[in-house]
Amino acid sequence: MTPRERAVKSAAAMWAEDQASQHFGMEITEIDEGLATLTMPVQPFHCNGHGICHGGVTFTLADSAFAFACNSRNMSTVAQHNMISYIAPGRKGDLLTARAREISLTGRSGIYDVQVTNQNGDLIAEFRGFSRMIKGHLFEE
Repeated sequence: MTPRERAVKSAAAMWAEDQASQHFGMEITEIDEGLATLTMPVQPFHCNGHGICHGGVTFTLADSAFAFACNSRNMSTVAQHNMISYIAPGRKGDLLTARAREISLTGRSGIYDVQVTNQNGDLIAEFRGFSRMIKGHLFEE
């Protein structure tokens, strides 16, 4: 199995159980080893009292992309620590895209950067996730 095939199969196994990402309206648009891209249209129920996309929703999109990227090797991996910087607001009707890429993987610990942009390519948020591999696999190889 190639690394990309493993990543695709890992994503399919995770997606089947990921009710949260599905509930938010996310879609996986790209997956490879150490990489994942997810999109999500900003719906009215994603917006806060200021009429913009709630920061927690933007964080959730970035966190989901991070999760698919760091689990792409069929090794169960969880978040150890995450942080986000909000650059601009997402707005109702925007299509947000979160692109996660692996920066470092040493032993069981990884670092991933995620950029969240809108349909115009405007930067909405920068997210950095730190991962830790735990026991288990997403599927039997």
